[in-house]
Amino acid sequence: MTDEILTLPEVAQPLKVAEKTVCTMTQKGEPPAFKVGGQWRFRRMASDAWIDAKTRRAAGEEEST
Repeated sequence: MTDEILTLPEVAQPLKVAEKTVCTMTQKGEPPAFKVGGQWRFRRMASDAWIDAKTRRAAGEEEST
């Protein structure tokens, strides 16, 4: 199975944030990404794992408060 490569708009849409927001976050190291020809690209599996980790962390914070 190959890991699909996503573009910035393809990552921003399901997160329901602006592309600029994803770009700013990516420059800070999250979500995991790499550049091709000066444009950000994202591995679907890495992006999904990042979202899952954020979701689990948020759920854990809610439970502990």
